Amino acid sequence: MYPTLIKFGSFEITTFGLMMFLAFVVGGWVLSRQFRRYGLSDDAASSMVMAAAIGGIVGAKIYYAILLRDWHLLFTRAGLVWYGGLIGGVIACSLYMRAQRIDYFKAVDAASPGLAIGYCLGRIGCFLVGDDYGRPTDSWVGIAFPKGAPPTTAEELRNFGVTIDPSVPDYTLLRVHPTQLYESAAALVMFFILMRAARKPHPKGRVFGLFLILMGIERFLVEIVRAKDDRFLGPFTMAQLISVILVVVGGFILSAKREGSSARQGS
Repeated sequence: MYPTLIKFGSFEITTFGLMMFLAFVVGGWVLSRQFRRYGLSDDAASSMVMAAAIGGIVGAKIYYAILLRDWHLLFTRAGLVWYGGLIGGVIACSLYMRAQRIDYFKAVDAASPGLAIGYCLGRIGCFLVGDDYGRPTDSWVGIAFPKGAPPTTAEELRNFGVTIDPSVPDYTLLRVHPTQLYESAAALVMFFILMRAARKPHPKGRVFGLFLILMGIERFLVEIVRAKDDRFLGPFTMAQLISVILVVVGGFILSAKREGSSARQGS
């Protein structure tokens, strides 16, 4: 556990903040390379990263505040929720692309691998501060977070709605699924899949559609073992509902682009 990297008095640099910074830097570098591959400008890539950063942070905070029904959370350091950030970033970048008249599907195809590698690095930050972990497990992959956010004690896990044997004292430290690492590994695989897909001839939008499907499937599955207190839909979380929507939208985009490609070839 390395939640704080450097601290001088009241000023500190957290490992989560560092990994978020690296996520934007590496994601932006991949985005710039992909923009050039798709015939788009470096200036547009830089502006997209800025729009994604601002829209992503605002979207993440709004999503978090809505989820916990507390608008005061907009002004705290916590609450950078991925799906809220993804939605906010997409909206901000879409507005920018519309204003600059950039080909939408060409741009989101170029951005998809950058999103995947950025997500990969961001989840490592979550691991280093002990946030967004999973349910208790006795398997060899289990990791305890004594100084997590919050710690993986029986009491905190019960607060998440996790069922734990009543005989286990509240102060007991439990090992949990390191879902942050599961997601980081899955996002790295997604990155290579998307890069491979981007290098092959494809109709505009196909890479983005593939990203939405992969992202939705990955998140839906990992939520099964996540320690979450937002299971508003029976055993399902809000993130799983959004995951299903992403898969449906991604499937629709792939289907539409496939049909459009077949129609052009037939003509």
